[in-house]
Amino acid sequence: MTDVSVAFPDSLLTALRKAPHEAAAEVRFAAAAHWYQQGVISMERAAELAGMSRPEFIEELARRHIDVIVVDTEDLRAELKDV
Repeated sequence: MTDVSVAFPDSLLTALRKAPHEAAAEVRFAAAAHWYQQGVISMERAAELAGMSRPEFIEELARRHIDVIVVDTEDLRAELKDV
């Protein structure tokens, strides 16, 4: 796995009341959730990026009121058209 370094101003960490490792975990989860919602990565990859198991990732998405299942509306329309 490749490490990526992101600098946070100390004032931001203080305002967020987060330790550096907590902020890093939050950024990993946010990126994973965003890319999963956009369809860029699978749920499996998103969970891996977030440092969670798949069930933990699903639970965290639900806790944050983020859609767990991402459905493309055009794909859904095409499927329903044939029903």
